[in-house]
Amino acid sequence: MRPPQKKVNFRNGDKVEVCSNEEGFLGSYYLATVVSRLDNGLYVVRYDTLLEDDGSQPLTETLFPKELRPKPPRLVAASSFPLCQRVDAFDNDGWWVGEISGKVDDHHYYVYFSTTREEIVYPSSAIRVHQEWLNGHWIRVKPINR
Repeated sequence: MRPPQKKVNFRNGDKVEVCSNEEGFLGSYYLATVVSRLDNGLYVVRYDTLLEDDGSQPLTETLFPKELRPKPPRLVAASSFPLCQRVDAFDNDGWWVGEISGKVDDHHYYVYFSTTREEIVYPSSAIRVHQEWLNGHWIRVKPINR
């Protein structure tokens, strides 16, 4: 069981990440901007990279607070990622949680995604160290010891 999360009151214009729990999107995060907070405590967000079905404008959704987290702080870029480091890889308009499973060269890494059992090569520019938002603080996830 996850510990209760510290409640964050987002304001209009705040950058957030939306945590998707939909089938096929589990373990993904999408950058969005808070448009408004409704009287019932829900938030209206506008995605930075996702579009409406007709492609005419950015997708807007109404979400529960538990589906949002602040945009993670940018960590100093690592010169390399160690094996088994939990990371997020940018793909299909969002960040997907995986782990480093191998190194191609100094600028490309294999990332394994346990939710889909896929291993994909990404440039280091599309990979960030995974961080968890716990009790109002960002926690850097350390490499898994195997």
